[in-house]
Amino acid sequence: MNAALKVLKDRGFIQQCTDIEGLSKVMDEGPITLYEGCDPTGPSLHIGHMVPYFAMRHLHESGHNVIVLMGGGTARIGDPSGKSSMRQIISYEEIDANTQRFLGQIDNFLKLDGKTLYSENNKNWLADLNYIDFLRDIGRHFSVNRMLSFEAYKMRMETGLSFIEFNYQLLQSYDYLQLYKRHGCRLQIGGDDQWGNIVAGIELIRRVEGAECFGLTFPLVMTSDGKKMGKTEKGALFLDPAMTSPYDFFQYWRNVTDADVERFLLMFTFLPVEECKALAAQKDAALNESKARLAWEVTALIHGKEEADKALAAAKAAFGGSGDLSQVPSKALSGTELDKGLSVLDLFVYSGLCPSKSEARRLVQQGGCIVNDRKVEDEKATVDRTWLAADGAMMLRAGKKRVFRITID
Repeated sequence: MNAALKVLKDRGFIQQCTDIEGLSKVMDEGPITLYEGCDPTGPSLHIGHMVPYFAMRHLHESGHNVIVLMGGGTARIGDPSGKSSMRQIISYEEIDANTQRFLGQIDNFLKLDGKTLYSENNKNWLADLNYIDFLRDIGRHFSVNRMLSFEAYKMRMETGLSFIEFNYQLLQSYDYLQLYKRHGCRLQIGGDDQWGNIVAGIELIRRVEGAECFGLTFPLVMTSDGKKMGKTEKGALFLDPAMTSPYDFFQYWRNVTDADVERFLLMFTFLPVEECKALAAQKDAALNESKARLAWEVTALIHGKEEADKALAAAKAAFGGSGDLSQVPSKALSGTELDKGLSVLDLFVYSGLCPSKSEARRLVQQGGCIVNDRKVEDEKATVDRTWLAADGAMMLRAGKKRVFRITID
C-alpha cells in the first residue's frame, strides 16, 4: 500500500475506497491532486467537519496537492445525504459570509499556500450555469434508478425528497468533473455519507473524459456509546471560540470515555501512532493524564498553544486544586443581589450551566448540583454570602465534569 494511504489506514481514516490498489499505484507514481467539498451553510465549522481536513494534512505532508472546495454554489440548495429533512434555505449573502469564516478556520489549521494547498469555490462554475445545457450535457449521463439505489436517497424517500435536493448529486459530480478538467484532480475524499455522490462523480468523469478517478471515504465518527462525536449539552463542538469557548472545547476532549482515547488520539492529533497507543494503554490516573494530553493537542491545533495552555491551567484549577483559577469560565454577580438572597436554580441558570430552571431543578434532584463542594439537596435553597468560599467566590459544579466560577462585584 502507498505510504500516505498506509498512514490513513493506521490512523483509522479509511472506511471505503473505490479502488484502493489502483489508487495506491497512482500515488506511488508521483503526487496527485485531491479534494474535499464543504457547504458553508452555518457560521462555523464544527469538529465533525474536521475529519477530512486532518486526512488532508497527512496527505499534503506526504507530498500530494490538496484543494479545499467551498460549496458556495451547492450550499444554495443543500445536500440530502445524512439528513432527515430538507436543509433550511439561506441567503446568498449568508453563504458568502460563511465561506469566508470557514476559509479562515481552515487556513488556520491547514495553512493554505495557494500552490499545493489552495481553495476553490463551486459557485464559480455553478452560479451562472445554463440549466438546459446542463441537462443536455451532464444530466443525460445519470440514471434515476441508479441514483435511487444510493442510501442517501433511499433514506429520504421515506420522509420526502424535494426535486431541488434530487439535483444535488448531479452538481457534486459536476464539481469533480470541473476540478479534474481545471486541476487534474483524481481523488475525492469525504465522510462515508458522501459515498454515493463520490461514486457518481467518478462515473461522470469516466463517461465524459474517459479518465480513471478515485474516491475515498472516512468513517462517520461515533463515540463508543453510540453518540455522534462532537455533540455536547450545548450542541455541536464549534471551532468558533465565540460559539464554543476554548475551555469548553478542551473539556470535551478531556472528558471522552476511556474506550475512545486511542481512536481520537490517532485521528485528531499528529502524535506518532505508537505514542498514541501507549497513551491510550494507560490506566486510572495515568489515563486521565492521557486524556488531558489529547485535549491539549486538539485544542492547540484548533485554537493555538496559548489557548490550550490556558484551558489546561483552568482544568487543573477547577478539578485538581492547582493551576490558574482566572482561566476557569466565570461571571460576576452583584454583591447587592447576593445580599438579597438568590435561588440556587436561578444561580445555575445565570452561570449557563443549566439552560433553564427546570433543568437546574432536575440537576438538584439527581444530586449533581454542587456549590463549593457543598451538594445542594433542596431545590428551593437560597444562596447568600454564607455560601462563599475563602477566596470570596463560588465554584459551581454540574455533575463531575462541568464547572463555572461566580465572583462577586
